[in-house]
This record gives sequence, C-alpha cells and structure tokens, in this order.
Amino acid sequence: MFKDQVIIITGGSDGIGKALAGALLKQGAKVATCGRNQQKLDNLINENAGLPLFTMIADVSKEDDCKNFIEAAIEKFGGINILINNAGISMRALFKDTDLVTLKNVMNTNFWGAVYCTKYALNAIIEKKGTIVGVSSIAGYRGLPGRSGYSASKHALNGWLEALRTELLETGVNVMWVCPGFTTSNIRNVALNKDARPQGESPMDESKMMSAEQCAHYILRAIKKRNRTLILTSNGKQTVFMNKFFPNLTDKLVRKFFFKNGELIK
Repeated sequence: MFKDQVIIITGGSDGIGKALAGALLKQGAKVATCGRNQQKLDNLINENAGLPLFTMIADVSKEDDCKNFIEAAIEKFGGINILINNAGISMRALFKDTDLVTLKNVMNTNFWGAVYCTKYALNAIIEKKGTIVGVSSIAGYRGLPGRSGYSASKHALNGWLEALRTELLETGVNVMWVCPGFTTSNIRNVALNKDARPQGESPMDESKMMSAEQCAHYILRAIKKRNRTLILTSNGKQTVFMNKFFPNLTDKLVRKFFFKNGELIK
C-alpha cells in the first residue's frame, strides 16, 4: 500500500517516529520528517542511504516551522498521501509544584504542533483522499497524575481529531488517532519536570514495554485498514474500559499505580 506514497512524519528522529520512517522507507514510501536535532536527522539519513527521505529541522510548537516544513515536503515530493502527527513531549511533576511554562510547552508541541501541520497539509491530503493520524496516548482518555499537562494535550488532540474526522467524513479523507500506551522511546527521558527542563531519566521500567518497532507495525496496519482509532497494549485497553464504566474505581487504581506513600514514583 505504501509504495510511492508520500508520507509526512513529525518527530521522526527518535522513538516511534523513527521506527515509522524506517519501516515506510523499506516498503517503498517517500518520507519527509522533521526534528529539532540535526545530528539525529543526519543519523536517520545515513541509516536509510539511497532511499527517498527528506529531512528538515523544525520545532512543531512554532507555526512558521510547521508551515515551512510542510511546504518544503510538498515541493520535494509533489503532494501528501499520509500525515502522521507524531512529535510530542511529556512531563512528570505534580500540578501544585509545576511552573505553568511546563504545561504551555507540552500543549504547544502535542496539540498545536498537530494543528499547525495539519492545517498546512490539509488541502494536499484532501486532494489525495489520504489519511491524517494523530499519535495520542491513553492519557487522552484517562488523566494521569504527574502528567496533567500531557493528559490535557492528548485529550485536546483526541477531541480535535474527532471533530476533524466528522468534518471530513464525505471527502474520502480518513482521520484516526492511535494510543500506544507505554512504549520504549526517548519521550520519558526528555519529559519536562516542574521547571520545564528535561528530567533526564525515566522512572519507568522500559524492559517491560512495547518496542517502538512493534508500535510502528501496529500503527501502519491500522492506517492500511483506515481505522478510526487504535488502542495498543492490554493495560491500555483495560484502562480505557475501566475509566468509562467504573471511573471511581479507576481513580483509586491509577493512584495506586503512580504513588507510593503519598509520593509520585512513576
């Protein structure tokens, strides 16, 4: 399905985005991706030498960067079949201790970054009757302690994509959002602390999580099927189900998972 298709991926130099870019290039797609780190983008180019890969430095929290990236990708490849809004940052801090800059930075990247890129790519996607994907999170269905800004950004992303999906229902464009659950990636290492600085280490056990490559495989399969939503991992599915039908109990279970002796441990 992906051979010769033009696919835009934000945040393609790390984690899920990098895994998606590599898998799509192997399947014959033309891929354009962006990131904030030139060295990581250069590494991606070297790992996929000879394949149709376009990269560009861009910070998706900035509207002009998104506009320039999308326009450059269209100029390079002549259109867009699929846009995967993958770029994102997390946070780890109790709201009472958190500088509001942390929440603003998370919202600007996770929500506004997707809005900006989609806005400038939309006409090209409609022309191809393509697909718009938002990489969301279980936190978009269930607010997680210590991640209030992250949860808010993913709730906003889900709601906006659902509205957009409904608006585009008769255009042939498919809009979907995917919720990977806990996945091995750099997102927790660069998650913002209460002072809006990267925390530098992950409190989670990465060895028990789904790999970025596995996650990419499931996302691409869902794109092929033109699914509406994708919730990955059994824990993720259980959390969404429990929160919908047993919200008070889920409050207690989530609290128990993230706290120990009154302190945030995850």
